[in-house]
Amino acid sequence: MKYLPLNPAIFVENRRRFVREMLPNSIAIFVSNDEVPSNGDALYPFKQNSDQFWLSGVTQEGSMVILFPDHPDPRYREVLALVRPNELKEKWDGKRLGAGEAKASSGIETIVWLDVLDAQLQTWIHLAENIYLNSNENDRKASLLQTADYRFANDMRARYPLHHYHRAAKIMKRLRTIKTPLEIEVLQQAVDITHRAFERLLRFIKPGVMEYEIEAEICHSFLSQRATGPAYGSIIAGGDRARTLHYVSNSAECKSGELILMDFGAEYGGYCADLTRTVPVGGKFTRRQKRVYDACLHLHRFAKNLLKPGITISEYHKKVGQEANQVFFKLGLLKKTELKNETPENPAYYKYMYHGVSHHLGIDVHDLGTKTEPIKAGMVLTVEPGIYIEEEQLGIRIENDVWITRDGNKDLTANIPITTEEIEAFMKK
Repeated sequence: MKYLPLNPAIFVENRRRFVREMLPNSIAIFVSNDEVPSNGDALYPFKQNSDQFWLSGVTQEGSMVILFPDHPDPRYREVLALVRPNELKEKWDGKRLGAGEAKASSGIETIVWLDVLDAQLQTWIHLAENIYLNSNENDRKASLLQTADYRFANDMRARYPLHHYHRAAKIMKRLRTIKTPLEIEVLQQAVDITHRAFERLLRFIKPGVMEYEIEAEICHSFLSQRATGPAYGSIIAGGDRARTLHYVSNSAECKSGELILMDFGAEYGGYCADLTRTVPVGGKFTRRQKRVYDACLHLHRFAKNLLKPGITISEYHKKVGQEANQVFFKLGLLKKTELKNETPENPAYYKYMYHGVSHHLGIDVHDLGTKTEPIKAGMVLTVEPGIYIEEEQLGIRIENDVWITRDGNKDLTANIPITTEEIEAFMKK
């Protein structure tokens, strides 16, 4: 890993939180993600299962976390299973975690090698009444591919059909939504790395630069600051391309007079930042661009002020939408008849802002979280209104990352330039 060792107390506390939610006499088992082939004998870069990482901090393939808080032998109440280090394999693929390193990084004292785990696991399962198994219950999940956790669940049910099975994901969805202060420290590091990358871009962008050159600057800045890399595919969209929400080809030239929308964030220590800024390629906004940008910034600040414990995401989006209607009317985008004839299913503002304003953020860029229950202290949400005007070939989005506190919120990205004046002044330097 490129990042500095994390405080193992993060994962000790996360396991304590999970165990507290388990039924008596239960065992919970979390497996790592698959190594996925690309072409020939090549593999896609390995990405650890988010839930297992949240419990252990281990990023190595072929690992397993086992929690059995009522095991009669205290040694087996927390177990980390790993691939046994192999000298020949390490000559090809690099060093694997040893027992001492794994204990130090995860805070788990008992390390078991996978090649001898099966017999021990059977004994532990025979002692348990309930088995918690994991699954991907992210609401944005779209793939039908049967991943490692689902195959493992099928195998367990076939081998131990008389136990009571429970969804670990149901607990994870509640717990991972609420970030501990230790997690926020790591997330803030990802944000700070992203901040420094953005300021680098403000000095780099000029007419004639290619979108992929800007993407390259982002990658260089991230890696030189010990980030794992981009948290997601960077969106570098100049001119009319900014109206495409997930534009990732990043292949066109940035021209004078255009705005460029940049949606990017660093991953550090397993946690993701998510920032969007829209800046003038030539270093100065036109009068119209400034007016639309300031309108988007007004919506951004309006939305951020709403984010506090007690409001639901659906209620929040409704209020932001109502304000967007008024903002778009003042910009001359919407007519009174369009406001009058809107329906709950098709609000007037959808014509110029056709995405949600916030999503949960954490280990996953689109992190686990509910849309129906009230927002709670400890959650981290993005704030990202946008204005997309086809007839003006213009797209603007402004996104910050906000940590919900007991009486409001704290903007983790508050120090990053955001106003037209700040952006122009920085680009002028």
